Amino acid sequence: MRKRFEPQFILGQLPIEETRIPLKCRAPLVALVAALKKLYITPEWNEKIFMLLEQKILSGKKKTGRYGMNLWQVFVLAQTRLSLNCSYDELHHISNNDKMIRQLMGVEADYGFEDFEFEYQNILDNVGLLDDQTVRELNEVIVSFGHEVFKKKDTEALALKTDSFVVESNVHFPTDYNLLWDCSRKCLDTVDIFLEKYPKIEGWRKIDNWRNELKKMMRNLGFANRSGGKDKEKRVLKSASQYVEKAKLLSTKISKSIQDFPTQEDSDLFQILELERFKKLLDKHIDLVERRLIKGEVIPHEEKMFSIFEQYTEWITKGKLNPAVELGKRTAITTDEFHLIIDYKIMENESDSEIVKELAKRVLSKYKVGSWSFDKGFWHKDNKALLKEEIAKLVMPKKGKCNQQERLEETDRIFVRLRNKHSAIESNINELEHCGLNRCSDRGYEHFKRYIGLAVCAYNLKRIGRRLIQIARAEQEFKQAA
Repeated sequence: MRKRFEPQFILGQLPIEETRIPLKCRAPLVALVAALKKLYITPEWNEKIFMLLEQKILSGKKKTGRYGMNLWQVFVLAQTRLSLNCSYDELHHISNNDKMIRQLMGVEADYGFEDFEFEYQNILDNVGLLDDQTVRELNEVIVSFGHEVFKKKDTEALALKTDSFVVESNVHFPTDYNLLWDCSRKCLDTVDIFLEKYPKIEGWRKIDNWRNELKKMMRNLGFANRSGGKDKEKRVLKSASQYVEKAKLLSTKISKSIQDFPTQEDSDLFQILELERFKKLLDKHIDLVERRLIKGEVIPHEEKMFSIFEQYTEWITKGKLNPAVELGKRTAITTDEFHLIIDYKIMENESDSEIVKELAKRVLSKYKVGSWSFDKGFWHKDNKALLKEEIAKLVMPKKGKCNQQERLEETDRIFVRLRNKHSAIESNINELEHCGLNRCSDRGYEHFKRYIGLAVCAYNLKRIGRRLIQIARAEQEFKQAA
C-alpha cells in the first residue's frame, strides 16, 4: 500500500512546504528543489503529477498491506539522480544525508528526534517502477508548469528549435573477437552457476582452464591485429584459427552437456534458456570471426552486432572529429524559447530527415508554433513543403546548392536571425549531457528509454527552478530597497 505523501506529521518532522531554498546558491540541486517544492505546494500541478504516478505504480494493486515508499519520494529521488548524474550509491548517500532533499521528501526530523533512513535496495527497486510512457506524460505536465512560471500566454506561439545528438549506451568498443570472448565467458559463467548448485555435474572439471585459454587467445589475436611488422597477416591468421577452433570446441561441449543439466527449479530452467541464448550468440560470432579474419570476407553492416548485452546499440558515424564514432542511439530534442524541452524522440535506425513528419504531427497537435528552426540534416523537399503550410517562419536550410529563390529565402533577415538563434540548442544539449545523457548507465532498452525521459524531466525542472530563484531574488531585493 502506498500513499501520495505522508499527510500525518510525526513528532519532530519538518514540513515539506518550509523547505529552505538558498537563493544565492547556483548548484543544480538547489534549482531542482525549488521547482519540485513549487510543484508540491501548487494543488493544480500536484494533482496532475500524482494522478500519473498512481496510474503507473498503484494500478491494479490492493489498498492494503505494508506501506511502501510514498509516490512523492519516488518522484523526487528519480529526478535527483538524473539532475546530478549520480549513481545509485551516491543517491543513497544523498537521500540519507542531504537535509534539503530529506525535508523535501518529508523525512527530515528536527534536532533531537530519530532520523528515518532509506535502504539502498529500497531506492533501487522504487525508482525503477517508472516507465518510458509515464515519464513522457510527466514531462508534458512539467512543460505546462514551466510555461506558467515563465508567464507564457495561452495564445502566444512558440519559437521552436530541433536538433539531434547521440546518447551512448554502456558498452565497450566492439570488435568481433572481443564480442566472441563476451559470448564465451557468459556461457562459462552460466555453467558455473549450475556447478555451484549441483557439484556432481560431470565434464566441467577444467572450466577455469577453458576461461583462461579463451581469454589468452583473444588477447593474442588483438595484439596481432594491432601490431605491424613482417608476416602480420600470417600471425593474425594463425591466432584467429586457434581462437575459432577453441571456441568451436566450447560450443560443441555445451551442446552435449546442456541436456544433462538438472531442471529441478524454475530458476534452473531460466539459466538453461540463458545458456542457449548465449550459445546462439557464440555460434554467430564464431562465424563472423572466421569469415572476416580467416576467409577475408567483408561483413555486411546489418549482420554486425555491437554488444551482446545492449543489443539495441547502433554504430553511429558522425562525420566529425572527437569522437568520429559513437555507440548508442540518436535522440532528437525540440526546445522552445524558454529553453524547455517540449518533445524528445529516440530514433530507431533513422536519419534526421526521416523523423520530421511524425515530429510535426506530434508537436503541432499540442502547441501553437510561430517559428521552427532545423539544421541541414533535417532538410527534405517533402518536409519543407509540409511545414511551410503550418508555420509562418520556417528555418530549414537546404542541403547542397540553392537555386535563386532558395538563396533569396535563406538570406532573408528573419531567416538569418532565427538560424543564428538555432545554435542555442547546442548549449541545451550540453546541459542535458550533464544530466546523464552523455552515457546511459542503466541496462536494457526499456531502462535506456526511461533514463532519457528522466534526464529530460530533470533538465526542465532545473530550468524552471532557476527561473523561480530569479523571481524570488528579485522580490527579496525589491523588499530590501523599499
